[in-house]
Amino acid sequence: MRIQYVAGGLMMALALAGCQRTSMSGFDSRPVAPLQAAPVGSVSSSQLPDPSTSTSQFPEAPPTDMTMVTPGTAGPAAGGLEVKKEAMVGNWRVANGPTSCDMFLTLTNLGSGSRGGTRGCAGELTQMGSWEVAGTQVILKDRSGNAIARLAKTGESRFEGSTSSGQPISLSR
Repeated sequence: MRIQYVAGGLMMALALAGCQRTSMSGFDSRPVAPLQAAPVGSVSSSQLPDPSTSTSQFPEAPPTDMTMVTPGTAGPAAGGLEVKKEAMVGNWRVANGPTSCDMFLTLTNLGSGSRGGTRGCAGELTQMGSWEVAGTQVILKDRSGNAIARLAKTGESRFEGSTSSGQPISLSR
């Protein structure tokens, strides 16, 4: 019975604590002076060219299936084996030059790719934060979204390619 009174008292105290008024006395209540306008450079205008007759000022977009010859592979990744993103999810063993480590790939969105990470890796692979499939390539990215390695499927559970610095890399299960 004594425990019921203690429990009831604690619940009442918690309920009342949520109703307490808080004070903002720790903050400076002086009004803030408005910002002064800054001078702006000159503004110019001109007529835009007709889009149907003008050539684009932008370069042609690169193909999504980027061709790349990687050290230790038979040839370019273009025309390689099909890569399904869902099949990439899970744990992979990574061989990067003379070292090996673990890589984990998920389908959780992170920027333009999916979340991934490494354990026990060295060099560029320590910065891996995401990955994506682009055509027949798997692109590993650092935490800023920059490509750090590109791989092509060379077998049912094997991918080969190179890091941005040219080191050979392979994934296998």
